[in-house]
Amino acid sequence: MDIRPIKTETDYAAALDEIEALMDAEPNTPECDKLDVLATLVEAYEAEHYTIPAPDPIDALEYYLESRDLSRKDLEPYIGTRARVSEILNRKRPLTLPMIRRLEAGTHIPASILIQPYETEQGFPQKEIAA
Repeated sequence: MDIRPIKTETDYAAALDEIEALMDAEPNTPECDKLDVLATLVEAYEAEHYTIPAPDPIDALEYYLESRDLSRKDLEPYIGTRARVSEILNRKRPLTLPMIRRLEAGTHIPASILIQPYETEQGFPQKEIAA
């Protein structure tokens, strides 16, 4: 088994090719072990070189609703009135800290996503989250 660290894009591409060739490896074989080690190396390389930015807070809320076949009304317990939900989702006003806390507790969207600055009619990015 000739496995080396992935240091370059060329090494990365070669590792991906090798993984593809080993995808049908039988469990508990040297080929399956090689696949496992290569996948771990590729995962580490990708984590270091291909970070995925966190989503925009409003995009995260919209995805939450869409993925669960919910309506804006389902956000009212966390954000407030129908009008306030509309203002938030239409980017007319930013989320407040109490809203973020309720959203995190109720939707399980991490606060680290919800506290990110995002564009609103009041400007981009928000200077700080209103209390």
